[in-house]
Amino acid sequence: MVKNLVATPGRRRVAWLVLAAGVAIVAVALPLFQPWKLWVDETVDEPPPVAVTAADPAATSAGPPPAAEPATIAQGTFISHEHDTTGTVRVVRGSDGSRYLRIEDLDTSNGPALKVWLTDAPVLAGKDGWFVFDDGRYVDLGALKGNKGSQNYPIPAGVDLAGYRSVTIWCARFRVSFGAAQLTD
Repeated sequence: MVKNLVATPGRRRVAWLVLAAGVAIVAVALPLFQPWKLWVDETVDEPPPVAVTAADPAATSAGPPPAAEPATIAQGTFISHEHDTTGTVRVVRGSDGSRYLRIEDLDTSNGPALKVWLTDAPVLAGKDGWFVFDDGRYVDLGALKGNKGSQNYPIPAGVDLAGYRSVTIWCARFRVSFGAAQLTD
């Protein structure tokens, strides 16, 4: 006996509903998870911030004041958490009092909604350190500019650095640290 393979109107309707649900799921999942970022690197190579020194009144040329290297007031080295992460961080202060977080030679995975945070959490190795950074206080310095290279993030003037002793590359979408660095003077 041969079965009737012709779809009935009820089966067609179910097939269309399943297809529509699949399209809707993909339409929501793609922007949420951004899977293409696993294969796309964003490299940023910003020069270090410079501190401007006061011009020498005895100088005869009327050029711009010379640039000086800003003072490093804290530094650290990234360890890996959810994703392999390497590089260093420095907190630098210019002669004008401005402060920046300088990330150098960063190499981590790209991902959705990556942020740079100053935090009060200790940096813990392994899986124990993946989820601790949103438990306490943190200062969001902005979106990660690139998952590779060197970049600068201004630190707001009112932030007391004594209360923030670590830096994390934080994935806000999945609430997990890609990598973190403990800051030492």
